[in-house]
Amino acid sequence: MPMLFGNTTSRTLRLTGASAIAMAAALGASQVQAQDKESTVDEIVVTGFRASLASAIAVKKAENDIVDVINAEDIADFPDLNLAESLQRIPGVAIDRDGGEGRSITVRGLSSDFTRVRVNGLEALATTGGKDGSGGANRGRGFDFQIFASELFNRITVRKSQSAETEEGSLGATVDLTTAKPFDYDGFNMAAAAQYGYNDLSKDYDPRATFLVSDTWLDGRLGALFSLAYATRNTLEEGSSTGRWENPSVPANSAGCFQTPGPCNVPVGTYSDANSSWHPRIPRYGRLTYDWERMGATLAVQFKPTDSTTITLDGLLAILDGTRRENYLEVISFSRGGQGNPRTDVRNAVVDSKGHLTSATFDDVDVRTEDRYDELSTEFNQASLSIEHEFNDRFRATLIYGRSKSIQRNPIQTTISFDRYDSDNYSYDYTDQKLPVFDYGFDVTDPTNWTFGTTQALGDASLIRMRPNKTVNTLENVRVDLAFDFNESITLKGGLLFKDYNFDTKEQRRFVTGGITEGAVPLPPGVTIASLSKLVTGFGRNLDLPAGNTPTSWLSPDLEKVAAALGINCDCINQFGDFRLSPNNQRGANRSVREKDLSLYIQADFKTEIAGVPVRGNVGVRQAKTDQVSRGFVGSNFVTVVRDYDDTLPSLNLVLEPRENIFVRFGASKVMSRPQLPNLTPGGSITNAAQTLRIGNPMLEPIRANTYDLSFEWYPDPETQFTIGLFRKDLKSYIQSASTTIPFRETGLPASLLSNNNTLDTIFTVTQQVNTDGGKLEGYEISLQRPFTFLPAPFDKFGGIVNYTHVKSDIEYITNAATGASVVQPLVGLSPKSWNTTLYYEADRLTGRVSASYRAGYLSTVPGGNGNDVRGKHKTLNVDVAATYKLSDQVTFTFEGINLTDEFDDRWISSTRESSEEYVHTGRQYYVGVRYKF
Repeated sequence: MPMLFGNTTSRTLRLTGASAIAMAAALGASQVQAQDKESTVDEIVVTGFRASLASAIAVKKAENDIVDVINAEDIADFPDLNLAESLQRIPGVAIDRDGGEGRSITVRGLSSDFTRVRVNGLEALATTGGKDGSGGANRGRGFDFQIFASELFNRITVRKSQSAETEEGSLGATVDLTTAKPFDYDGFNMAAAAQYGYNDLSKDYDPRATFLVSDTWLDGRLGALFSLAYATRNTLEEGSSTGRWENPSVPANSAGCFQTPGPCNVPVGTYSDANSSWHPRIPRYGRLTYDWERMGATLAVQFKPTDSTTITLDGLLAILDGTRRENYLEVISFSRGGQGNPRTDVRNAVVDSKGHLTSATFDDVDVRTEDRYDELSTEFNQASLSIEHEFNDRFRATLIYGRSKSIQRNPIQTTISFDRYDSDNYSYDYTDQKLPVFDYGFDVTDPTNWTFGTTQALGDASLIRMRPNKTVNTLENVRVDLAFDFNESITLKGGLLFKDYNFDTKEQRRFVTGGITEGAVPLPPGVTIASLSKLVTGFGRNLDLPAGNTPTSWLSPDLEKVAAALGINCDCINQFGDFRLSPNNQRGANRSVREKDLSLYIQADFKTEIAGVPVRGNVGVRQAKTDQVSRGFVGSNFVTVVRDYDDTLPSLNLVLEPRENIFVRFGASKVMSRPQLPNLTPGGSITNAAQTLRIGNPMLEPIRANTYDLSFEWYPDPETQFTIGLFRKDLKSYIQSASTTIPFRETGLPASLLSNNNTLDTIFTVTQQVNTDGGKLEGYEISLQRPFTFLPAPFDKFGGIVNYTHVKSDIEYITNAATGASVVQPLVGLSPKSWNTTLYYEADRLTGRVSASYRAGYLSTVPGGNGNDVRGKHKTLNVDVAATYKLSDQVTFTFEGINLTDEFDDRWISSTRESSEEYVHTGRQYYVGVRYKF
């Protein structure tokens, strides 16, 4: 939506136009004044997208740190579903998607777990639930951006270099999100927008709406602002997946060999070839249906009781509610031992040059159709109070107190399965691994071909699976910042920050009286498969399925019918009870961490000249103390571990201006990133008889690094920039799983866990996350932004933005904790290449933009599981467009097209084979709408 901002400051300054320009006004009244107190801005009137780009350049030039900025005109006008997709426009920032929508970011190759996010100046954490293939529910430190509509914010700042006044905790960057304030506006303002969307895969229509109203009173001393954003999104995700690939002859795989009278490769022949090759664990096609509703609101009240004091009260609420339904038709027996592969016969096996069992016919396989249903909800709320006061012309202070809470709920996560056991004449053909051909050998739509429940002793029978979970993150912040202008060249800064952070996560599992977990329930008399099922139809639209017998319709359980017929949600069958008392309720997923962080800093901002060259920057040091309490289960014992650690973090930023509008920047700092929350639990399992422990590690040290930045920037005019940035991060340590043999007393666990005559001095083999050697990450960024005003009309209305990032890193990963085997690979989540480009057109009434975002492939998991070295994701290229037509000063029509290439989420496993793991798409999204401003 268009947002009109004005701004009043201690100097005469008025801006109208995009909300981004208000931020430029604030810049002119603060940072620019601080550099030249003799300068005065009487009046600035700027509008439009180009003006917002110019204001972002003004911020970047004035900062001592290395930053990139998006202003509100960019955010409101870019065709973005959420804040993550807005962030991908910044050099060095790439995003990952879940269900076709941006969820998390990486900055210069470092994943979201290494990036801190601040909302209105205070650190916050938002968590959401995701599908299993995207990591499931977020229980880490990474921020899930899809909870926020981009319209709620008027500025995003990505801080890529560290200064002492910026709080610790980031290796990648600090992302500052700022909501609109009433003093950003001049008097009364109101704006609204409505859009209607269409997805070409789901064939659904979705509304979006935004609203903002702001006013000031008492001669501009009191103001209030309210904004609201609402959207729904209904999408389909369709495609293939394999549940990873495994080789039966590799000991790490549990499924074992296909049926054969001898060892895996004996006798030589058909079975030998099949058992020495790689096959998909769960070959399948599937459909996921998403139904999301997102609502966000901000409220800001500002008051200036005196010219030297500003009091700001901010409130932010974001709610993301939705459901996700997953329907799969799959072969399950290839992934399990016992009644799995050893019962299966293989015929007509074809093995390719990479060792894939490309095609074959199988007898005695177990086929499954499943219906999974998730109810998902995330609520994020934050309230903060800030007081800015100038004691005199030289001494000022800022006090901020705030509290944020993120509650991720997944109260219903239920899967119902129908099975067909020992089915013959099943075949697959993975010649095209992304779009395989399946022939099940029977009518998959006929209810009489399926069963619910079994008398076979299958170790992983999951005909009813229920796994509700919940994660709560609470952050309380108190921050004090002081600044004193020692003279015209030096400003001394200092302050403290106290954070009280609580993380708590719980998960339960279905527990049936008698100790059976996640198993079958007998059907009541008169209840049949037909009465508990539904048909999945119309599968494969725009998927270009290969010729063959691959079903596009199949019978599926109907979860709602099963729940009604069997009463699985009542206590008579489904008994969760107290997770601390029940041995079958997933104790390991129930844990908590509390951190109390106190940090102090001192910093000097300076400006001077050396040999006639203007030089400015800052130098300082931050001291941080972390007190940590971790809780979790080891066996049936609830364990608490307390520890603390300290970090001293110096930093330096220099800015040289050898010629006007040419800047050379250098930054150096020591940084740290606290360990990931799932790794800090003391919980796990203990086997006293074998003297083994598989546990978390609450004694983990942070990942620490030394960082270096060097950039060259040229600004030939207010709307043009050309920058080259070089960066390097020396990671002094990393965190990964390993096995060690140590006396029990060194684990930090209580002696009450010991039995079987073990003592504190007994040597245990402990498998857990440990600090290991780190590695280097280095790269460069190139960014160019230019309006084409040098061209003849009408081409002078065009302009372009392009940036490119190249990153490389080497980390030694432990691939086998028992043997210590390792492999050198890039950092998980690091794309070696990424770029963004935008071509825009801006005239008086008509504007248009086309944007493309490219991200090279990257690793997602090391090791990859099932004897595979790594898992990863192939490159992506997303193309979006936007256009507006201004009918009048009040009314503007809009059009947006998102993901015009219908980009697939294409994941693989094994660096040598690149076997397909998942290949799914969500379709193209279009919006038409209207904006109104008063």
